[in-house]
Amino acid sequence: MTIGQLGWHPRLWRYARIRRRVAAKFIAGEGLEIGALDSPFPVPSRAKVQYLDHLDVDQLRAEYPDLSSRPLVHVDVVDDGETLAGVGDESQDFVIASHFLEHCEDPIGALKAHLRVLRPDGTLLLALPDRRQGVDRHREPTTLEHIVSDHEQGPSASRHEHYREWVRLVDVPLGTVGADAADAHAAWLEERNYKIHYHCWTRNEFGDQLERIIEMYRLPAVLRFHRDNYHEYLVAVKRNPRVSQG
Repeated sequence: MTIGQLGWHPRLWRYARIRRRVAAKFIAGEGLEIGALDSPFPVPSRAKVQYLDHLDVDQLRAEYPDLSSRPLVHVDVVDDGETLAGVGDESQDFVIASHFLEHCEDPIGALKAHLRVLRPDGTLLLALPDRRQGVDRHREPTTLEHIVSDHEQGPSASRHEHYREWVRLVDVPLGTVGADAADAHAAWLEERNYKIHYHCWTRNEFGDQLERIIEMYRLPAVLRFHRDNYHEYLVAVKRNPRVSQG
């Protein structure tokens, strides 16, 4: 869910204010935001942002027709946000990934890529949906064992079941598709490689797993901050200059 899709809400002003305060504390210099679409993260004036997405603006409008009436940010860099293959090592002061990591089939691989492009002491700022508050509310949390398997064995082994779970526990309850058509709809989404929420967590569930992942893979990262913010939670990770990424 994006801020543009929330519409007016009594808590919307507070939600936006918390985002601005967190960005003012952690974001400075030159960096990237991945997948901003119609809701770029509010950054302070001292920050210079380039917007990165896997498609250009015209292609994004075709991919997301529900955003047809909304202005989208100009895409400065077309690249895979999970790998950042075209972005140089230690070239960015910050990376913002707002409501992006849950769409990654290999979250650990994505975290490694995001940390790779950060300069020492650079910041990775994540926003993720709280699974209890939105479309994931009927789903169980993704386990650490699951995302480790997706990273070490590759995500193809779990892909089919991800789409079946999404349709069964998200699309059917929302009325997007009937239960009798669930399997066919899951196959259609999988064929299109549609970016569902492959994984979901609460703030504490994700924070605990992130600490374990940093330790397990000796990532050059320090968890500096995390807090709930309405339907989402925000996480700030600093690139640790004393650890080299393997």
